[in-house]
Amino acid sequence: MSEQTPNHEFDTKDPKTAQSNIDREGSVLEETIEEFNPEVNEGDNQTIDNDISIEAFQARIAELESEVKKSKESTARANAETYNAQKRMEQEADKSKKFALQKFAKELLEVVDNLERAIENVNDDDAVSEGIKLTHKALISVLNKNGVEVVDPAGEKFNADLHEAVGIDPQAAADTVGVVLQKGYSLNGRLLRPAMVQVGQ
Repeated sequence: MSEQTPNHEFDTKDPKTAQSNIDREGSVLEETIEEFNPEVNEGDNQTIDNDISIEAFQARIAELESEVKKSKESTARANAETYNAQKRMEQEADKSKKFALQKFAKELLEVVDNLERAIENVNDDDAVSEGIKLTHKALISVLNKNGVEVVDPAGEKFNADLHEAVGIDPQAAADTVGVVLQKGYSLNGRLLRPAMVQVGQ
């Protein structure tokens, strides 16, 4: 832009000349304002653009922080689920190991019952009787080593979870196990077979 210096020495004697000078000065002033305003507007726009950029940047940071938080929570949940699944598998494997012999042990109890009946009905001085007793003792020892325990509740308080009442014993105290008709057995703490008993009234 060419620099124009306003001339304020108007010729007041000639009205046309004076008006021309006024018009010229006004034109120069308008041009100066027009050139100045775009610079100001451009600066204002830059400030606005900067503000918008900062807000967008902050919003993006917040979005990324939220994604990181969600990722950490998802990872923590996955780790917890994996840990729980592993523990469940270990428990199931341990339970299967403990009770794998349940069916087999239950069938062996019939052999134990038969040996005990035989012991009750043979002569104590007989060599056969001694052999039966040794066989019974060895079988019980093997069962014990594999977690099978005898439930022989004679004289104990009646427990419906462990005992099966099949009659009344008039000699026994109320709610107390009298005669044990058949011993019960448990496998690693789990009832394998309830004891068949008579209970006092």
